[in-house]
Amino acid sequence: MPQTTEAAAVEETRSPGGFRIHRAWFVAAVTFVTIIGAAAFRSLPGLLIDPLHEDFGWSRGTIGAAVSVNLALYGLTAPFAAALMDRFGIRRVVAVALTVIAVGSGLTVWMTAAWQLMLYWGLLVGLGSGSMALAFAATVTNRWFTERRGLVTGILTAASASGQLIFLPVLSWMVERHDWRPAAVTVALAALAVVPFVWLLLRDHPADVGLKPYGATEFVPKPEPVQGAARRAVTVLFKAARTGPFWLLAGTFAICGASTNGLIQTHFVPAAHDHGMPVTAAASLLAVIGVFDVVGTVASGWFTDRFEPRRLLAVYYALRGVSLLFLPMLLAPSVHPPMLFFIVFYGLDWVATVPPTVALCREQYGEDSAIVFGWVLASHQVGAALIAFLGGVARDVFGTYDMIWYASGALCAAAALMALVIRRRPENSVLAAA
Repeated sequence: MPQTTEAAAVEETRSPGGFRIHRAWFVAAVTFVTIIGAAAFRSLPGLLIDPLHEDFGWSRGTIGAAVSVNLALYGLTAPFAAALMDRFGIRRVVAVALTVIAVGSGLTVWMTAAWQLMLYWGLLVGLGSGSMALAFAATVTNRWFTERRGLVTGILTAASASGQLIFLPVLSWMVERHDWRPAAVTVALAALAVVPFVWLLLRDHPADVGLKPYGATEFVPKPEPVQGAARRAVTVLFKAARTGPFWLLAGTFAICGASTNGLIQTHFVPAAHDHGMPVTAAASLLAVIGVFDVVGTVASGWFTDRFEPRRLLAVYYALRGVSLLFLPMLLAPSVHPPMLFFIVFYGLDWVATVPPTVALCREQYGEDSAIVFGWVLASHQVGAALIAFLGGVARDVFGTYDMIWYASGALCAAAALMALVIRRRPENSVLAAA
């Protein structure tokens, strides 16, 4: 007689030691560790602005431009990386991406001109990091899970914050005590160290090990490799671009990137230093943001499984905007309770927007959702790149970052309104992959 669904699930999830843990959770764990290791490169740009300005005399606008190239490529590469994962497999794409990150970061040690910063940190690290973007987490979640997707998305998104928590204090200590070059080498080594874990432990699809996705009632065969990865990424973009929700999701996520990676992650440390705060103390505050980011993002994944994603996004953006309006009044030479409250509050909200955004992409675009999210993520990074550049220019022109804080707060209010007008789409009418 055929097995019952329950019996099949027990057989699938029982390990040799008798534990009933689905292989999907091990894949998620490897993905988590991989993103943590790759997060080192995201911790460094805000720490480089002042040292590079002092060492080479480059303007903050020039350095911000290199960071903006990195951030833009981080986003623009993501949809093509998602398509490449469909063509060549997750393991190969991620292993190559980590190697490119290591090469780009390592070469910065020998740079002597601003164009080399653009090439090494902007181009190479940007391309590598784009292939390690949140589209990677979305692809793993979509393939290995049919239940708990919101929770898993939150956990994997929080991995980047965990990496920031681990690396920021170490890198800031290196920059302050030993120059910025040892920090760049540390980033390169961290990326290389993760490659063996990816190659040996990560699997592309549940069918590779004869399992159903976690929570699935039926076996899902592994799809054939998709030819023409670049063409598919562009085709999906054109299809999604004909729908209103895509532009609303892209617009809100652009503001998300502008108010996090582009603003706080890039300019918080130099802005705090402008007010007399030591670099190590400011970097430690960013690390604390990483602590609460983990809590906030996992909680957001849990909320996304239970509540309306549009309303969650509206609440997240509104609260973020309010907090940014207060930040200029909180910056001071030392850390005080109101600043700690901002750090905790902002940390809880940092990337809490990701799980509901992924859920809305999945709801709207079905099998194409990972690639669509890659394009939405591209808008996130374009927004981040724009503010990373404009923040540096504003600091050069006005001698302060205040105008950028206020403008970003207003943008977050607009994002809250945009999230509320996204129309729901019935499950049976999602756009199917071509």
